[in-house]
Amino acid sequence: MFGLGTLTRIAREVRQDLTAAQERDPAARGIGRAEILLTYPGVHALLAHRVAHALHEAGIPLLPHALANASRTVTGIEIHPAAKVGEALFIDHGAGVVIGETAEIGDNVTLYQGVTLGGTGFARGKRHPTVNDNVVVGSGAKLLGAITVGDCSKVGANSVVIHDVPPNSTVVGNPGHPVKVSGKKPEGPDADWAHLPDPVADAIRSLSSRIRELEAELAEVTGREPQPAAEVRPLRGAGQDPAGG
Repeated sequence: MFGLGTLTRIAREVRQDLTAAQERDPAARGIGRAEILLTYPGVHALLAHRVAHALHEAGIPLLPHALANASRTVTGIEIHPAAKVGEALFIDHGAGVVIGETAEIGDNVTLYQGVTLGGTGFARGKRHPTVNDNVVVGSGAKLLGAITVGDCSKVGANSVVIHDVPPNSTVVGNPGHPVKVSGKKPEGPDADWAHLPDPVADAIRSLSSRIRELEAELAEVTGREPQPAAEVRPLRGAGQDPAGG
């Protein structure tokens, strides 16, 4: 039932959400919790969802969806009342975030703007992602289907993830490829999106190198001069920080 215990739990979860915003958003570290509560749409959406979810769990009709719809209109963040959200979720900026009905989010998760935890097909039952504890999902990433993202993983910006992600991995690309970061667990909530591994570029570079070797061998056999090889260049110069102004 929706009683005093439920309200106490919601209040505790909101305090944890405010702490998460202060700890994970550099822009929030110099302002008070009251200002975060009043001005952060991610916090507003979570507060509305926690109330809507409690109403949904209590079996109250109409009101949970009406509250979720009002929250989406105001914040630009859509969270289905049935979605299960853990403690200390931080939705940074938040615009365009969509969290589906059977999605499950663990504790200490960070979502950036444009993230979708979406379903596939029209079958009933579990059809949205499960995101475990301490996961960071970058801007514009799409997690689709009843997949599981393991603890302490990071999903790169604009990745499309349709398969399970092992714990302690970084996922990049479309479709997403899990890549270990130096064989170690990714540290901290803030991903260095500009310097994530790119397995597709690595594969193209390897193919280009192999083609040059084959052309050199063919030139030795035929006696013809090989054509100048195309150079695979990085998009930025060595040592250049693409995140700089």
